[in-house]
Amino acid sequence: MIDVHAHLTFPTRPDHPWPQLTVEQLIDRMNREGIDQAVLLPMESPDTDAGPMPTEKILEAVRRYPERLIPFLHVDPRVRALEDQIEYLATEHGCKGYGEMLDGLWIDDPLHKRVYAKCTELGLPVLFDMNRLSCMDEPGLPRMEAVLQEFPDCIFIGHGPVWWVNISADADSEGGYPQRPVVPTGAVDRLLGEYENMYADLSAGSGYNALTRDPEFTRGFIERHWRKLMFGTDIVRPGAPLRIVQWMREFPFTDEQYEAIAEGTAQRLLKLDE
Repeated sequence: MIDVHAHLTFPTRPDHPWPQLTVEQLIDRMNREGIDQAVLLPMESPDTDAGPMPTEKILEAVRRYPERLIPFLHVDPRVRALEDQIEYLATEHGCKGYGEMLDGLWIDDPLHKRVYAKCTELGLPVLFDMNRLSCMDEPGLPRMEAVLQEFPDCIFIGHGPVWWVNISADADSEGGYPQRPVVPTGAVDRLLGEYENMYADLSAGSGYNALTRDPEFTRGFIERHWRKLMFGTDIVRPGAPLRIVQWMREFPFTDEQYEAIAEGTAQRLLKLDE
């Protein structure tokens, strides 16, 4: 299995919400959960309450466990040398994607569009966290759809409470973890079906909630989109419950569906065989 959404945590301030998650603890948890490789996502935005997770720290961890860890890069889109920094980290340090994009900007902000243009040039997928305070959009995800149309050659990987609440057509802009049945023709369902460059990871409480709130809907959703979905945990602290791992073991996938979601699609998008 390839976890496309993992973190290390480096507490630097007294009000940090989680204890430190070291690379040794992450590798140990991967071993216990049967996860072969994990994508490490930095977060350099001042807009996250998780504290800084600089790309340099991610690269240090990858150098220690190169067979187990896959680096992404993150450069805050408000820095002046944005494109140069993205290119340097991708070409000189082998970063396989951009993310986690967790900036206090709308998903279609002009600064984000600079990221999308550069990532298109370099062939880097963009993994974003869409919530009420970052990578924002309105119900129905009209801004996301416009971005998909403007950047058809950029691969986007959707994640986060506002992204996943839009699996249902009655979504609001707050996100959250609704337990009511899914109303068909939600934006996530439609965008995954209509746009070749739209993918999603199943991580965190938001992904798990979207998949378990309406089991009957989920069966059809998986059948429609299994080629576009990727396993992820969003682990951020030692001992965190990873309910998606058990769900992956219990859901009645076909062998082809399981292989794609567990690792095959990630291998293809991240060009891990090159």
